Amino acid sequence: MRKHQGFSLIELIIVVVILSLLAVTALPRFLNITEQAEDAAVEGVAGGFAAAVGLVRAEWEIEGRPSGNDAYITMTSTKVQVNAFGFPTAGSGGSGSNLAPNQMSALACKTVFDRVMQSPVRSVVENNDASNVRYYISVESAAGSTDNGTVFDLCVYHLVATLSLNKETGIPASSDINVGNNFTYNSATGQVQVFSNNQ
Repeated sequence: MRKHQGFSLIELIIVVVILSLLAVTALPRFLNITEQAEDAAVEGVAGGFAAAVGLVRAEWEIEGRPSGNDAYITMTSTKVQVNAFGFPTAGSGGSGSNLAPNQMSALACKTVFDRVMQSPVRSVVENNDASNVRYYISVESAAGSTDNGTVFDLCVYHLVATLSLNKETGIPASSDINVGNNFTYNSATGQVQVFSNNQ
């Protein structure tokens, strides 16, 4: 009968080196998957949002282009206030609170998000704790397209998982378009644009 021996020291070292090489080559791929998942999450929500904005605009055309400070359309029993261009703004429709594209606020951007999305994800407006929500909403004043000298505001929807939050307050250190992954909405043109700031 043969006596069994364990692995030699050289065999163990070779196995450890091979496993280390495999780990070094696989780790960047796993990190890249996280960034790709974050990109896909933002692109998915932005795509749904853009489609909803398009449906609001189409309904505005169908309803004969209602206009004025109380202009709204009804989508699945939800009143959505629209501006002079037929794109969603804040307000509940008929409330006299319709906003021009250069008067948007973070709260107005959240209202648009919540009203046009069929199942909006949890969100919060700027300067509030974002630690338990998926999207942090801010507004970039005078950052949108220019039409005859008028500069419009952009709604910015940030994926919270890509922001650096203050540990005590839960408020992001920065809500700039160039920080984290986000998408913007221009209520003057209906344009929705995705920004990925992965390094």
